[in-house]
Amino acid sequence: MFISNAYAEAAAAAPENSIMSFLPLIALVAVFYFLILRPQSKRAKEQKAMISALQRGDEVVTVGGEVGTVSKVFDQYLSVELAENIEVKVQKSAIQSVLPKGTIKAIK
Repeated sequence: MFISNAYAEAAAAAPENSIMSFLPLIALVAVFYFLILRPQSKRAKEQKAMISALQRGDEVVTVGGEVGTVSKVFDQYLSVELAENIEVKVQKSAIQSVLPKGTIKAIK
């Protein structure tokens, strides 16, 4: 009595171009790929190359912030000399970056 009947007037109208309705979604996926996924995979590839190129004598920084020189290289681990006669074993994946030669002496 007080409520009017709701008829679906828009349902009878033909749907617009289906590609145009998915265009914003496609654009969002493209932006997500180029701004997030692609740079992240590029960084992961660079990190993997850096870790595989580690050798004795390289100066490194671990993710924990320790600065040291690689003294031994094992399959999955490295022995890093933090100070004279102080060596720690860390996983290769725990290496954040490789420093240029002579950085440790410049810090001391």
